[in-house]
Amino acid sequence: MSPIALCRRGGFTLIEVMVVIVILAILAALIVPKVMSRPDEARVVAARQDISSLMQALKLYKLDNRRYPTNEQGLQALVTKPTIVPIPENWQSYIEKLPKDPWGSPYQYVQPGLRGEVDVMSYGADGQAGGTGFDADIGSWDL
Repeated sequence: MSPIALCRRGGFTLIEVMVVIVILAILAALIVPKVMSRPDEARVVAARQDISSLMQALKLYKLDNRRYPTNEQGLQALVTKPTIVPIPENWQSYIEKLPKDPWGSPYQYVQPGLRGEVDVMSYGADGQAGGTGFDADIGSWDL
């Protein structure tokens, strides 16, 4: 076979290249939106895990002190001994550091809770109460 015949057989036509580009564009249009939402989904999972850990620490606090921290004492009562009445008698450090939610806001604490004895929640991506999708509130009632 001559070198000229090899060159003509080894190349792609413009139509073949365009078909491949169209196929890649279709695949990208289907895959990219799913991949782009993964970080938001991971933040929701992380918030649920944090809330679960905070709820476990609050239950230990109640077991030791016969009550949950007041709204004024807040979640900080899990890290440092409250100086606001009622002062817990059997306080100990329940967590090392108070986490922020995955969007950088503090977790909210309500006692008595609106949906349970106590509520721990994150306002989600928008940082405001309510919302839908990734802006929806994530709370101890979801666990």
